[in-house]
Amino acid sequence: MGSKFIEVATLLMLALVTKTQAVSFDVKRYGAKANGNTDDATAINNAWKDACAATDPSTVVIGEGTYMAGSLTFQGPCKNPVTVQVKGTIKAPKDTAKLKGQDGWVVFQNVKGLTVNGGGSFDGQGSVAWSINDCAKTGQCNALPINLRLTGLANSKFQDVTSIDSKLFHMNIINCNNLTLQHITINAPDHSLNTDGIHIGRSKGVNITGADIKTGDDCVSLGDGAQQINVENVKCGPGHGISVGSLGKYQNEEPVIGVTVRNCTITNTMNGVRIKTWPGSPNGIASNLHFEDIVMNNVSTPILVDQTYCPYGQCEEAPSKIKISDISFKNIRGTSATQLAVRIICSKGIPCKNVAISDVHLTYNGKEGPATSECANVQPTVTGVPASLACAKSLPS
Repeated sequence: MGSKFIEVATLLMLALVTKTQAVSFDVKRYGAKANGNTDDATAINNAWKDACAATDPSTVVIGEGTYMAGSLTFQGPCKNPVTVQVKGTIKAPKDTAKLKGQDGWVVFQNVKGLTVNGGGSFDGQGSVAWSINDCAKTGQCNALPINLRLTGLANSKFQDVTSIDSKLFHMNIINCNNLTLQHITINAPDHSLNTDGIHIGRSKGVNITGADIKTGDDCVSLGDGAQQINVENVKCGPGHGISVGSLGKYQNEEPVIGVTVRNCTITNTMNGVRIKTWPGSPNGIASNLHFEDIVMNNVSTPILVDQTYCPYGQCEEAPSKIKISDISFKNIRGTSATQLAVRIICSKGIPCKNVAISDVHLTYNGKEGPATSECANVQPTVTGVPASLACAKSLPS
């Protein structure tokens, strides 16, 4: 009886091991060389296709090593949840022509129950692309690929993932629901143009819980349709800060509702926390936006609401029609790199409503004097704020 039991148990264990092996798809078994020279895109894409079609939850294994890869597409829907475990470094081609017409280098699309983890890196090798990107001069950005394009994901998680030197945005999140980004690292120099760290648009229930972002544009940017977004424990800098917007550039933009940014540290950036809308915009809404418990270190304009946003000087003179309401800035402290530390310039067509500023303590150590503030078309509720930062100067409408 004892030997029979042991035999049955052994068979069950072997079956379990076989099943576990059957749902693990190692890209090296599909021909990936991981030598940093051979294009491993076909091997990685094929491993994904089999994992996506598997009848049990599965894992795509991208082990240690350096993988050169052209366009990668992790397309769903899949039959079961899939994990993509990236332990190595995946590198994009330096030559932008090799990804011509691609808006994303690595694309995750229409997948439910996706997990991406492993501590590996996606290196966009973007330095050549930045040199030919003329955004700053013309306002028209070249069609360069995003490092990680996340579209139509649901109930998914990215954890311990690094994006390096993207040619354009590092992570672009569109039409996603219930998505968590945890322990994300983004690394690019401050001269990398239009390389937003994490951009979120037309998505609901996105949680960023821990990120270290160094880049040449917004560390986190929220576009139209971003709703129920939580940004927490982010280290930002260099970069342009954490921004809602820009909003109002296009017709039929969706409302931005329910954003909380808390427990963040922003260092050596162009802005701190910012809301920006275009003048002459169509009707729109940005409401229930809260910024709290944030440390500013040598930040130019730590608090900014700008409803006259026009970076290239080619805008209509009509006021913005984006209605901003129910906004709070709470417990924001540290140092400003410029004397004007708080600037809240709302639309003269639709003044901001229900704006609260509390426990804001920002210092400026320049010879011009202490930190100051200016406001227009807003009457904020102010508590626990030095007079010089409490909309000390009201600009004419």
